[in-house]
Amino acid sequence: MEVMYKSTRSDQTVTASQAILKGLASDGGLFVPVTLPKLNISIDELKEMSYQEVAYAVMKEFLTDFTEEELKNCIDKAYDSKFDTEEIAPLVKADGAYFLELFHGSTIAFKDMALSILPHLLITSAKKNNVKNDIVILTATSGDTGKAALAGFADVEHTKIVVFYPKGGVSPIQEKQMVTQKGDNTFVVGINGNFDQAQSGVKAIFGNKDLEKVMNDAGYQFSSANSINIGRLVPQVVYYVYAYAQLLKEGEITEGEKINVVVPTGNFGNILAAFYAKNMGLPIEKLICASNDNKVLYDFFTTGSYDKNRDFILTTSPSMDILISSNLERLVYKIAGNDDKKNKELMTALSEDGIYNITDEMKAELKDFYGNYSTEAETAKVIKNIYDTTGYIIDTHTGVAAQVYKKYKNETNDETKTIIASTASPFKFTRSVMNAIDPKYDAMGDFELVDELSKIGNVKVPNAIEEIRNADVRHDTVCEVSEMESIVKKFLNI
Repeated sequence: MEVMYKSTRSDQTVTASQAILKGLASDGGLFVPVTLPKLNISIDELKEMSYQEVAYAVMKEFLTDFTEEELKNCIDKAYDSKFDTEEIAPLVKADGAYFLELFHGSTIAFKDMALSILPHLLITSAKKNNVKNDIVILTATSGDTGKAALAGFADVEHTKIVVFYPKGGVSPIQEKQMVTQKGDNTFVVGINGNFDQAQSGVKAIFGNKDLEKVMNDAGYQFSSANSINIGRLVPQVVYYVYAYAQLLKEGEITEGEKINVVVPTGNFGNILAAFYAKNMGLPIEKLICASNDNKVLYDFFTTGSYDKNRDFILTTSPSMDILISSNLERLVYKIAGNDDKKNKELMTALSEDGIYNITDEMKAELKDFYGNYSTEAETAKVIKNIYDTTGYIIDTHTGVAAQVYKKYKNETNDETKTIIASTASPFKFTRSVMNAIDPKYDAMGDFELVDELSKIGNVKVPNAIEEIRNADVRHDTVCEVSEMESIVKKFLNI
């Protein structure tokens, strides 16, 4: 059965490949499957499969207009030696939970799991739809998406990529990874503003019909590598299915046994992928949504009110410093009974007033979710405690998840076996991680900290860090939010 995709804000319906190409629906909505597919294979069979084989088993149910050869080709090109472990996403048992390490790709963050395959899905989609224009990937990043997208699209034929990031709002390692990016088709720009302003600026450029015509006349069309693209979301479903199958294979759970999943989240895509996995039939009980001090999602799950009218707080988990969780719209659409008019009404309220309130009926549909948050002090404390008791070092985002899981267990006494999505390598946030373990480390330089973390954690420095140690800065453009469109035009010479 072909799975079609429709906008969350209208009746606009497209194929999977068209949804990947467009990124964002022309009405500003996000594409969602008209019906969520079911897993067509038993977990017992999946447990004997490689990551690549599980990826095919899951993704073929969503991307039904791709042939077997096309999809397997995309998967094989994505999940190869770029990853430093054969399992692609290994599980580590520590501190009473299973940490799903999603940071073994080329940029040491979970975004690699989807952004390694998105360029191949996009190019395949362009060929399928006889697209003659070059694709311009336009994206905003809170730190990780940018580098992962740049690495994925660098020197890919018939593509260009423009990444905007908040200047001063990402970690030093994250920034250096982006500004040293090679590739003649890459362009990185810092903005004087925060991530939400960068994201809103990108959405405004996408929605500019006059610019779209100018672009088309010049042989270009926009697409997105942000998590709003369904080509980002579908590959993320895979690792939850793979992780469950691995727990079964290792005898940690029995077939059909329910697990909980904890996800540190800002833009909501990573936990939405777990929700989709649950809807496919994966035995997930609770989806535990972990926020940092920017706790707009925690407030939403506890009150039913989404309110972005608050101070934007810079934290040590910058990839979660977000007040507009774009992917939450997909969940809101679903709990509204797939009612695009109701969803559009709420999103218009968010855009105009910065707040919306869901109905009691919609709130009742959120029973699968639990939300909580971790303060800066709590996050630092849990990183230190896990290191002191187990020797295992986690990054700040994973620290937020670990702390929220402790709060959940204290509140509920739930002993269900639990996977924690470990979304970034501690090497990406060395200063914050090492300061949490011992404040004495703050006197060290950034790369001294890298070497010290490697020593005390007994883990090899990832290639992603080694290659930027002495790399030259290639991108030094900084602009105001109001200049974003003109910067894009200048890069494209239009």
